Amino acid sequence: MQFKVGIGQDSHRFEEKGKSKPLILGGVEIPCELTLMGNSDADVVLHALCNAISGISGKVILGPHTDRLCEQGITDSAVYVREALKTLKDYKIAHVAVTIECLTPRIVPHIDKMRSRIAEILDIKIEDVGITATSGEGLTLFGQGAGVQAFVLVTAMQEKPVSSI
Repeated sequence: MQFKVGIGQDSHRFEEKGKSKPLILGGVEIPCELTLMGNSDADVVLHALCNAISGISGKVILGPHTDRLCEQGITDSAVYVREALKTLKDYKIAHVAVTIECLTPRIVPHIDKMRSRIAEILDIKIEDVGITATSGEGLTLFGQGAGVQAFVLVTAMQEKPVSSI
């Protein structure tokens, strides 16, 4: 059985919260007076997940493909992840590790909901999704409160074993 690993990163700056755009991280609405800039829901966790899947498939999802979806009014990043999954061909996600860096909001109270939502989107067990959070001791703009940054590592395994003959 073959395995592939992809790593993804994304970051967005904060803007004042608008009435029509909540803060979404890992597919979950997070209570916060701020929201992230972006033409989609600006979910940095799911965007980093898309980038990690692209690292496995070699197919770029974020950018021109998602820009077209945004133009059609599709701003839910879960849709982008599902589009990315279609590029994996014979591979299935086995495990996802997420690290979120920000000063605000507090991430730990929302980790279980985010794990559940990501597992649902990927059609994997919640036990196969790990999420950690850090403020980075305020050493970066994200740790100082300017926005949110996410890193995602995805492991995928081939669903059909390669023939040895």
